[in-house]
Amino acid sequence: MKSFLFSLLLITISCKAQNTMSLHEGESSPTASIEEILWMEGHWKGEAFGGITEEIWSPPLGGSMMFSFKHVADGKVTFYELGHIREVNESLVFELKHFGSDLKGWEEKEEVQSFKLIKVDGDRLYFESFTFEKVSDVEINIYGLIDQGGIAEEVTFNYKKQ
Repeated sequence: MKSFLFSLLLITISCKAQNTMSLHEGESSPTASIEEILWMEGHWKGEAFGGITEEIWSPPLGGSMMFSFKHVADGKVTFYELGHIREVNESLVFELKHFGSDLKGWEEKEEVQSFKLIKVDGDRLYFESFTFEKVSDVEINIYGLIDQGGIAEEVTFNYKKQ
């Protein structure tokens, strides 16, 4: 199931992505600070993949904001993610790890999914394969480019603040 739903694409491929981007060879991330995404702080709920999704983002501390993610379908947790957006080399990086409902990691012990910042455009932050969008003070979207059976599909996670 994890490879079907959540193998994230780290290379540029042809797909119907409208809200996500990729860095081109030789491009570097722009200057940015954690202040750019303070609006992510809070407790958010939405629906995706046939279930309920929940993200909790901490206030910034030490140049990072950490988060936890939970997906629940048919009344049971299917998986978790833990991660952060942190300041690196005067820019930002979005990093995460996946865990099954039993907290067994999907990635290898030393492996982390890492997505560099591409650009900041008003209330949108574009990372490789992910875009964070502030819709209002109580609504956000996260767009993720997900490999679903060998076909890249952009999935929208619409969240309301709890």
